[in-house]
Amino acid sequence: MIERVTVGDVPPKHHVALRGPKGELRHEECLTREGFDGPYTILYHRERPHALVPAPSGHVAVSPRARRIADDEPGLYRRHYRTETHSLTGAPMDARMPLLFNEDVTIGVMKPTTDDPAYFVNADGDELFFVLSGRGTVRSVLGDVSFGPNDYVCVPRGTLHRILLDGGTLDALLIECHGGVGIPKQWRNEAGQLRMDAPFSHRDFRHPVFRGPLDEGIRDVVVQRRGTYHGFRYAHSPLDVVGWDGAVYPFVFPILAFQPRVGAVHLPPTWHGTFAARGALVSSFVPRPLDFHPDAIPCPYPHSSVDVDEVLFYASGSFTSRLGIGPGSITFHPAGIPHGPHPGRYEVIPGERRTEEIAVMLDCAKPLTTTPQARTIEDPEYEASFSS
Repeated sequence: MIERVTVGDVPPKHHVALRGPKGELRHEECLTREGFDGPYTILYHRERPHALVPAPSGHVAVSPRARRIADDEPGLYRRHYRTETHSLTGAPMDARMPLLFNEDVTIGVMKPTTDDPAYFVNADGDELFFVLSGRGTVRSVLGDVSFGPNDYVCVPRGTLHRILLDGGTLDALLIECHGGVGIPKQWRNEAGQLRMDAPFSHRDFRHPVFRGPLDEGIRDVVVQRRGTYHGFRYAHSPLDVVGWDGAVYPFVFPILAFQPRVGAVHLPPTWHGTFAARGALVSSFVPRPLDFHPDAIPCPYPHSSVDVDEVLFYASGSFTSRLGIGPGSITFHPAGIPHGPHPGRYEVIPGERRTEEIAVMLDCAKPLTTTPQARTIEDPEYEASFSS
């Protein structure tokens, strides 16, 4: 989805035979997008990649995402979730808490404390997570890609992988994109290359380091489909790829590699657009100079976003328009009612020349529904803070 990569042993043309040193035929596997019309990657296995059989997975039959049921409390409220107050345990595929969802995205947090003991395949959507704290590796059939604090990590739908923690725990925002996620079209030229005026370059993205076939002794695979976990088992290691070629693979993008725009007056969030999903835009706010017009008010102006629900995840720094916000805070501002700076912030911000904030924002086209899990970590005073 970023650019085409070729590693390991591949034949001179797709869909033709690749043989090993003793003449053994390799097994081709196509990882595709949009049916067969979008980007794709072709992998070459030692064994048949589809020779897996149903087996108990040892994991919950219903995934954390499937447990997202609607919060039945009526009312149109601006909300603040303190995710830092809630702890989760277990493997990355299990230690997830959905907070908001619609048919395009599920937004929540992931706080695992151990490695994935089995391989995981999300067949419901691409996974995009932003790391607040912790380090680790996404190990997939395509290789290893490491991540750390302030990194975006994307694992495409259908990719067999597991997440390994580099000691300690992981705390991350998790966005499941049911219609896929990629680079906004306006940042590419006609050849598909990232434009010179895009807020990032190809060099900013890290793709997997291919290491050849690997046997970790793991044979179990958990597949998420329609919110339910299904267990399967291989007779061989599924990490038996000898080479691959294509444009679909896990990648890491450091948020601090994003090149922010600065204007004479406050620019709308679309200028901070980093990833585009079906029905959603993911934007990055990073340390930057503020607006340079002598009378500029760099604080975000009050606005009524009648077409989108807005979600903000705060990572670090002092967010110019908000009080009582800290690392791990998530705010949800639904369409239909205006939102903007807390009382007093709009008045004192003029004259400030720089911000050190790091935050991730989603603008979602379809209304988001809150989950009962979200209610357990909600700040009950947040709605009243706009008028007090």
